[in-house]
Amino acid sequence: MKLIQLTDIHLTAPGKTIAGRDPNANFARALGHALDNHPDAEAVVITGDLSDWGERADYELLKSHVERMPIPVHLAIGNHDDRETFLDVFPDLADDDGHVQKTFALSGGTGIIIDTWGPETHAGHYCDVRCAWLDRALTAAREPVYLFMHHNPIPIHVTAMDEIMLLDADAFGAVVAPHRDKIKHLFFGHCHLPLAGSFHGVPVSSIRSTNHASWASFDGSRYLSGSDLPESYAVVIVDGPSVTAHMIEFGYTGEVRRGALPDYATWDKELMVR
Repeated sequence: MKLIQLTDIHLTAPGKTIAGRDPNANFARALGHALDNHPDAEAVVITGDLSDWGERADYELLKSHVERMPIPVHLAIGNHDDRETFLDVFPDLADDDGHVQKTFALSGGTGIIIDTWGPETHAGHYCDVRCAWLDRALTAAREPVYLFMHHNPIPIHVTAMDEIMLLDADAFGAVVAPHRDKIKHLFFGHCHLPLAGSFHGVPVSSIRSTNHASWASFDGSRYLSGSDLPESYAVVIVDGPSVTAHMIEFGYTGEVRRGALPDYATWDKELMVR
């Protein structure tokens, strides 16, 4: 089973840039690159910050892309989004309580979209109503389960980012922990960084944005740090007991060098390409 994860696409008004880059053009490039190179993917999941300012035109642009995709696209919302405006454009994505949450079938199990949005905050939230919904969804899901959300449920030990992580991580974890044996992986966004770790025994990972990249500054600064690293998306390959998540840096414009073979006998000091 192969999946594509995009995150933090930050669609905005045509012609506007973020960190000197055009997020609308980069999102289209990411989709095109993924479809050209991974036509066997069975779904695309976008893990939040779909719009930069939660504006209706951004969601209408996103909908036009989704409707043209030859494979299913599943959407989570993030702190830059506006839930009410999003649901005006995607009304079918609201659960019974008005949150942007759902389960969806995969050939190798079940995907679950989680809504960590809260009003007027960049931090993530997961209330009692959402916790109850997730517990029911996990109980009913065909395993293995793959969770998709925007906010990081684990601290990444970068001060500025940890101030706006999922603040209800303990409550969320209390739901996840009893089901850990059926949850194969948890994917998130928000940090604009390649990350891997675990949460209550569940493997987790994240990637950079399709537009602008962060930088992991461990100096205690409360300022968010950015960089000019390449735009990216993830290719997730599930093969039996293993899950592999590749960060595909489609924005890289340098040379890709080929020359060495993996065969041990072919390696020597004179012929190895460095």
